Amino acid sequence: MAESLRDQLLKSGIVKKTQQERIREPKRAGPGTPGKPGRGNHGKPHAAAKPQSQQDIDLARAYALRTQAEANERKQAEREAAEQARLRRERKARIQQLLDGHDLNKPDADQARNFEYAGKIRRIHVDAAQLAALNVGELGVVQHAGRYLLVSREIAVRVGEIEPRQIALLVESGTAGADDDGVPDDLMW
Repeated sequence: MAESLRDQLLKSGIVKKTQQERIREPKRAGPGTPGKPGRGNHGKPHAAAKPQSQQDIDLARAYALRTQAEANERKQAEREAAEQARLRRERKARIQQLLDGHDLNKPDADQARNFEYAGKIRRIHVDAAQLAALNVGELGVVQHAGRYLLVSREIAVRVGEIEPRQIALLVESGTAGADDDGVPDDLMW
């Protein structure tokens, strides 16, 4: 009638008689089974590991030294980056302290003064008196926190001592004037 799954597998040829016998045999994993470390294998030496050659030891030591050197280089680079960031923050704080209350920007300024900064043409809005003072060199423009601040020449010079890249426009006082605009005097319009 109904054949067992085992009999069906035997008839189909998928399972052979020897495999069937192995399946039926109970496994005996005694405490003293040789070659297998187990609970009852106390006192018996484990199979000895293959001794390493001198070349393998040297290679392992070289990899360890290289890994340690790379880790030290990374740590040193991180320390240097942290120090540079700390110095930048200090410079920025000193500039902020220097500029607090000294900017001369006016919200109702009606004239635009264009200047080049960081390879681009920038603009600051000034009134007529500030424009004249800026062109003569009595005032300067400082870039700080994404803004262009109009400040006195003394403040601009002090900011330049802390961070020269922050000075956006500072006309040299001796070179300003109509005669030094780069246009020859004999040019007729």
